[in-house]
Amino acid sequence: MWIDTHCHLDAGEFGDESVAQAALAQQQGVDMIVIPAVEVATFATVAQLAASIPNGCYALGIHPIFVPHAKEDDLRVMREQVAAALDDPRFVAIGEVGLDFFIPMLCEPAMREKQVFFFREQLRIARDFGLPILTHVRKSQDVVLKHVRQITPNGGIAHAFNGSFQQAQGYIDVGFKLGFGGAMTFTRALQIRRLAAELPLEAIVLETDAPDISPAWVHPGRNSPDQIPRIGSVLAELRGMSVEEVAMASTAAARAVLPRMKLAAD
Repeated sequence: MWIDTHCHLDAGEFGDESVAQAALAQQQGVDMIVIPAVEVATFATVAQLAASIPNGCYALGIHPIFVPHAKEDDLRVMREQVAAALDDPRFVAIGEVGLDFFIPMLCEPAMREKQVFFFREQLRIARDFGLPILTHVRKSQDVVLKHVRQITPNGGIAHAFNGSFQQAQGYIDVGFKLGFGGAMTFTRALQIRRLAAELPLEAIVLETDAPDISPAWVHPGRNSPDQIPRIGSVLAELRGMSVEEVAMASTAAARAVLPRMKLAAD
């Protein structure tokens, strides 16, 4: 059994193939796919998509790239919709939320401030409802950690982790798992591969971020959730373990950090 802890299955790149892609992934042993929202306008979309496939669950959040166009009232709407979603067994987390200090426009002082405001408010929502978060962390590892330590959710996943060993330990210390996916499959990604090989196995979860971050054998094509088993086999090779051991460990880690997933699987 495998779990894709981060997959934008609702993305336009999939067209009308989302359900078929989920079925293909299930045939490959991917028994659960977490579909994070990126703005309030996609909340209903991800919930409906997750409900339409047997291996779907979802998260609700406002992605930092969508913060420039977000309104403060979106946070009120989000809090209300999160409260309502607690009755839905397929709702598992707050996400995708975080900070992006890589895109130049998002690095302007006013936009950095707005990003931080939205992130902290969404951390409060996660904390208030006892939920984990799926974090977008780009050129912002230490800043994200600072805010998570101040407003601590019920664990979470540092999506597409590419920080240092010290930063990894910081996330682990606040109950987070670290997401690894397609980037790990490139032989030139030396730091990510070292992290994947040496971090505690129980702290690692697998993800695709499909349709983005394609593995080496797909790049530059569209990523998809059925790639998880092969991505997992790379992790197994890096750690000198069997693929079955990695499948079991990464699945256990995902279930531990996203406890509501059990409701979706029942």
